[in-house]
Amino acid sequence: MATAPIEAPLTGMPAEWRDFLALTKPRVMTLVVFTGLCGLLAAPGHIHPVLGFTAILCIALGAGAAAALNQWYEADLDAKMKRTRNRPLPAGRMERPAALQFGVALAAFSVIVMGLALNLLAAAILAVSILFYVLVYTVWLKRRTPQNIVIGGAAGAFPALIGWTAVTGHVDLLPVMLFLLVFLWTPPHVWSLSLFIYSDYGAAGVPMMSVVAGAKATRLQALLYALPMAAVAIAPWPLGLAGAIYGIAATLLSLVFLGLAARVGVSRVADQALMKAERHLFAYSIIYLFAVFGALVVDRLWVA
Repeated sequence: MATAPIEAPLTGMPAEWRDFLALTKPRVMTLVVFTGLCGLLAAPGHIHPVLGFTAILCIALGAGAAAALNQWYEADLDAKMKRTRNRPLPAGRMERPAALQFGVALAAFSVIVMGLALNLLAAAILAVSILFYVLVYTVWLKRRTPQNIVIGGAAGAFPALIGWTAVTGHVDLLPVMLFLLVFLWTPPHVWSLSLFIYSDYGAAGVPMMSVVAGAKATRLQALLYALPMAAVAIAPWPLGLAGAIYGIAATLLSLVFLGLAARVGVSRVADQALMKAERHLFAYSIIYLFAVFGALVVDRLWVA
């Protein structure tokens, strides 16, 4: 399959370390690392601190590898969008082969170290998460369907499962539910963003839901996904997989999320600059995931 061309002129200057760091999308990686850490801390059993640190480092490097390969492939799209045009490749601060080599090296290193230091199952899931983000989401879905983020969102749902598996060596119901939580959280999170930057996606020709189906359908879809997301978030409590600390926190946090999603669902604001409900949902969705996963760790440590 042919790779996407990039038309941005190169400056002739070698890329700096800051450019390689930017390829890893540090802000996005923060949430990935946090959910992976929570999966590790919530898992039963004990893991040596050095091995625990190694597992989280591998998750971070794997996420960075996927981000770098994503930017390598999507350099032409990034050049067309205001919020991404200053990234290293579209801005011409780095050559595409350097980004490809960097991403492949990070991916290989993270998976190999995870397999050698922790266990093969955790390494396999890490490898699947990287390949899923790069091949399924970036190469196959992103440019072809408005359902790109629905299916592709699975890539960002793996870290908690990897963290748990790094400790236990097997998969249980709770980490699977954490996977489902992030999977269902991703559409309202991303679609709320896409609503107030839909012109960016439209200019780049990316078939996001807000571009293809319009704002009304996107708002409704965001609300509809928020409903099962909230149910999955609360479910570990009645199922006996988590205690009251987690259950009460997840319930309250999810009710706020549903309230904000409902505001988006009934909104009819057309001006991107005036879409306050959408911006509030996007901002809160990040806080929500941090808080729910944090509550799980507190609950598990409290019981222990």
